Amino acid sequence: MRYGLLGGMALLLAACAGTPHKRQPTYKTSHSALADLPPRAPSAASAGEANDVLFRAIGLVGTPYRWGGNTPDSGFDCSGLVDYIYRAATGISLPRTSHAMSTMQGRKVNRMTQLASGDLVFFDIGGAISHVGVYVGKGRFVHAPNSGGTVRLDDLDGPYWGDHFAYGKRLLE
Repeated sequence: MRYGLLGGMALLLAACAGTPHKRQPTYKTSHSALADLPPRAPSAASAGEANDVLFRAIGLVGTPYRWGGNTPDSGFDCSGLVDYIYRAATGISLPRTSHAMSTMQGRKVNRMTQLASGDLVFFDIGGAISHVGVYVGKGRFVHAPNSGGTVRLDDLDGPYWGDHFAYGKRLLE
């Protein structure tokens, strides 16, 4: 029994010893000043759709990242994830890139405190919109951040993402 446990631990350690991938930091919700805000739906008329977006987004956490990916089976990049969530939950097809999504019609939300569940959140990295996620409430958003990672939840106002937040876009009214 003891040798089996030691062997299992050795295999686990060996699995973690691979080449590290460049990852964006993940921060716990306790760091988010937005966590105490009451949940907000875009409007009573679209609350059901916003709920569907929220549950679809959270259900994809853990799906592998893949550049150009746009299905749970193939993995997701950021814009592929957001498009998949919206098509599956609302029937709305979105453009292929985060920059193109940022130019779509919809109400622009400049302050993090005014975001509602289901809003798209855009990030300016390197002087242009180059990342997108879906706001789920309580200061958190779902996104596919980088190669070697997975779809995950992060704090919108964390040290990295808060510094790069550009604005939100409300597609559900």
